[in-house]
Amino acid sequence: MTSLVGTRILLRFNLRRDRLMIPVWVAVNTLMVLSMPNTLRTLYGTPAERADLIHQVATNASFRALIGPVFDDSVGALTAWRVGVYAGVLAAITSLLVVVRHTRDEEESGRQELLSSGAVGRRASLTAALLAAAVANAVLALLVVAGLTGQGAVGALAFGLGLAAVGMVFATAAAIVAQLTESARLARGLTAGVLGTAFVLRAAGDSATTDGSSVWTWLSPLGWLENLRAYAGERWWVLLLFAAAIALQAAVAYGLAGRRDIGMSFLPTRPGPSVGRLGTAGALAWRLQRGSVLGWSLAFFVVGVVYGGLTDGVADIVGDNKNARRIFERMGGQSALTNAFLAAMVGMMGLVAALYIVGSVLRLYGEETSGRAEPVLANPVGRLRWATGHLVIAFGGSVLLMLVTGLGFVVGYGKEAGPILGACLVQLPAVWVIGGLAVLLYGVLPRAATAAWGVAGAVLLIGWVGPALDAPRAVLDLSPFGHLPKLPGGGMEWGPVLVLLALAVALVATGLTGLRRRDLTT
Repeated sequence: MTSLVGTRILLRFNLRRDRLMIPVWVAVNTLMVLSMPNTLRTLYGTPAERADLIHQVATNASFRALIGPVFDDSVGALTAWRVGVYAGVLAAITSLLVVVRHTRDEEESGRQELLSSGAVGRRASLTAALLAAAVANAVLALLVVAGLTGQGAVGALAFGLGLAAVGMVFATAAAIVAQLTESARLARGLTAGVLGTAFVLRAAGDSATTDGSSVWTWLSPLGWLENLRAYAGERWWVLLLFAAAIALQAAVAYGLAGRRDIGMSFLPTRPGPSVGRLGTAGALAWRLQRGSVLGWSLAFFVVGVVYGGLTDGVADIVGDNKNARRIFERMGGQSALTNAFLAAMVGMMGLVAALYIVGSVLRLYGEETSGRAEPVLANPVGRLRWATGHLVIAFGGSVLLMLVTGLGFVVGYGKEAGPILGACLVQLPAVWVIGGLAVLLYGVLPRAATAAWGVAGAVLLIGWVGPALDAPRAVLDLSPFGHLPKLPGGGMEWGPVLVLLALAVALVATGLTGLRRRDLTT
């Protein structure tokens, strides 16, 4: 047991470091789940409406691929169907971020070597990271169970345990990847790739069958979650699949952790490029962030194709349901249902792009606190030039994301490109305001830089949950996305767009001024 010495102290330290990130991610996930019963009760208040919804989903393979099959017409079962896949994905993302942050990130920065020089066991760091992820998933499960008990305690328990189990499957997967790679960035990317594969496998299986019985669905942990069938005759034995996967992956991670030196990895690192290819701050920033940009771009294109393919079928799903139409119109701003759906989905992609820009901007913070920025700045490279290289990737990358999203919608929908591309690009001023806030926090208050994740999470919550809850206009206006014109279909309003652009420029300029004047953070 000497290999676990210091685990309790490291766990307390990890939870203290994550005192903002974990609550934000858990709160967004919980509120997304708990807001759904009232929304569904409003949209499908009669048995006939719920029966019609189930029939439409059963006959629409695209919607099953996106959300999954429906197993029962109760409000609880519809809640598990509507948000189950996406709540599972959010739990998985939270878990992989926590585990990689407290394992490979610590080794890459050199802090783990300092900790290991004291009375800290060989596997204490890995154990503390997994326990931190377990705490996050346990809190999520407790909140979900407490919030959904009114729909049925047994179903709520099954759904809460299923979400926590999905999170821990990907926490242990991240623990394995963190042993294999020497880069935290690569570890996050590979684990996210595993999550993406799980989503694709589930989507492929659900599009082929109406009851989740496809082999492809059973190959995915997200498929296990839907086949747990919360509120629809719970299959408790499915939890054994989660337990076996978690135990097996944890055993592999612990085995690998005991066979390597700190800072080393099992996958060899390729030699870097010649100095000429990294001769500028911008080239270095691209080298560091290109994998992230390309990965996000591919994901946005695929999602755009999927949503574009669903556009023609949205009228069949909504049918004559006035409440459903009203929510789409509230999100999209137009009475034409197709335009409202496109505007709502484009707006959702803009909200997700805000997460990208925050992560890309905060790469500056990671480079600074890890000590890698100091050797670069010791050369004839000014702070503003160094920072600008990363900001070009962050802000320019967001342009690329929205462009490929628009192309994906065009490919999936098969209609003219102009209006859809315009709708995607009009999201950029709001995305840039969120990026500007991240630059401001990093430049002026570097120790509070990670609070930018809280801002992005709050905006995401307002945009996703606010319209469904019929939130007051004043609440929706707290988000910069609430001031954008609703395209396609609506009229272009340049006033709010220009104001948001000016605000983004002012935030970035203030942040860069603060960076130039302050000391580097160590």
